[in-house]
Amino acid sequence: MILETIIIVIYSTALILIFMYALAQLNLLFNYLSAQKKEHHCAQFDLTNPDEIPFVTIQLPVYNEMYVMERLLDNIALLDYPKDKLEIQVLDDSTDESFESTKKHIAQLQSTGLDIQHVLRENRIHFKAGALKEGLKIAKGELIAIFDADFLPQKDWLQRTIPYFKNKEIGVVQTRWGHINRNYSILTKVQAFALDAHFTLEQVGRNSKGHFINFNGTAGVWRKECIIDAGNWEGDTLTEDLDLSYRAQLKNWKFKYLEDVETPAELPVVISATRTQQFRWNKGGAENFRKMKWKVLKNENISAKTKVHGLLHLLNSTMFLSILTVAVLSIPMLYIKNEYAHLKMYFYVMSFFVISTVIFFICYWFMYKKTYGNSIKSFVQYIVMFFTFFSIAMGFSLQNSIAVMEGYLGKKSDFIRTPKFNINSLTDSWKNNKYLNKNISVNVIFEGLLMLYFAFGMYSAFIVGDQGGDFGLFPFHLMLFLGFGFVFFKSLTSKV
Repeated sequence: MILETIIIVIYSTALILIFMYALAQLNLLFNYLSAQKKEHHCAQFDLTNPDEIPFVTIQLPVYNEMYVMERLLDNIALLDYPKDKLEIQVLDDSTDESFESTKKHIAQLQSTGLDIQHVLRENRIHFKAGALKEGLKIAKGELIAIFDADFLPQKDWLQRTIPYFKNKEIGVVQTRWGHINRNYSILTKVQAFALDAHFTLEQVGRNSKGHFINFNGTAGVWRKECIIDAGNWEGDTLTEDLDLSYRAQLKNWKFKYLEDVETPAELPVVISATRTQQFRWNKGGAENFRKMKWKVLKNENISAKTKVHGLLHLLNSTMFLSILTVAVLSIPMLYIKNEYAHLKMYFYVMSFFVISTVIFFICYWFMYKKTYGNSIKSFVQYIVMFFTFFSIAMGFSLQNSIAVMEGYLGKKSDFIRTPKFNINSLTDSWKNNKYLNKNISVNVIFEGLLMLYFAFGMYSAFIVGDQGGDFGLFPFHLMLFLGFGFVFFKSLTSKV
């Protein structure tokens, strides 16, 4: 009974952690709905008055972006802002042929009178954080706008973001990400679904109550003074944006999130690129929890509720570890439940935690219906999308849990960029992209084994106990089977 007790304790702990996270999401939903009812009046610069127009530097950190560089530069050149108050830095760490083509394109733009510079450095130390820090040394702007290579801000983007910096307490203005290839595949639809939840429910829910949010690495503007005051960019985590965001807010800088300003971008269309991005985000989140937790807890200038939300924010990626734990132990728990009749009351209590899924379902529905409407057709589509999203998210739980553990254990790894594709329509292909990783991770083998493991879980539903089976966990095991199967087979086919 010792082994069974250990399994029950670990399983219960993971379920409770997921439930706590669900309650936090529910609180963010209440915050979000409350924010929709309020009118927000902020002091803003009058950009029609030349005396109020601040100088802006746009930083474009790039590394081997052959497929999207031309699109990026042409798009940035169209931004509507006085040329005498604008400079553009192309922070180019490229090592391939894109370097020369970028250099030529920059020269063409310079001939039009645009103040655009090709900023180079001798080595890629600290990767993106290092490039941003290097560019900051010579940046002329008091405000620093940052765009990754796959982002395409609208022409009036600066007109809609810069005015908020009239408030001297604001250190960052962050905008919502859009998705130019949302409907390319199931994979892009699932990614868009998850990001939409973050950029509506979470960012608005936290920001509207003064809780900490994060600059999302791109599609936002920093006050240069804020960057310096917070200690500048550091490259000791894989999510330098989250790191600097927390250091700035711990210094009492305010962040302004603009849900109504959408910045379109390209989602990864092949699973190997998604894996790279997910691994970096989740490992970086764990690294930042390790780095920031005591600074948040000990800070006397923030409320207890902000501390709780801050810690749960930093623990976001740890939910994958909890989900994987519950998933793997759910099959032994199925057998324990049907072997030990005296534990029935415990399992009745544990069934209460299915409410976590109900909370997520409700929270994400409010996000979804804002985009697609609240018709019956939309609700049916939402149900399909929700369970597709949950299944595939669980399919990523193994590799993301490994990322989290590496982050907590302090194992360092390089900043691996997410390959860009310039995919805009269903007819565009990714298969000739030279930046794709052709190696199959050993994790894929274990994901295939987990797919078979959860197939066994479904089979077990028919044979356990002496009452004709137990199908309570069958839907859960089916979703896990489909999720790990999707990730396993997509990972194999993305190499051909």
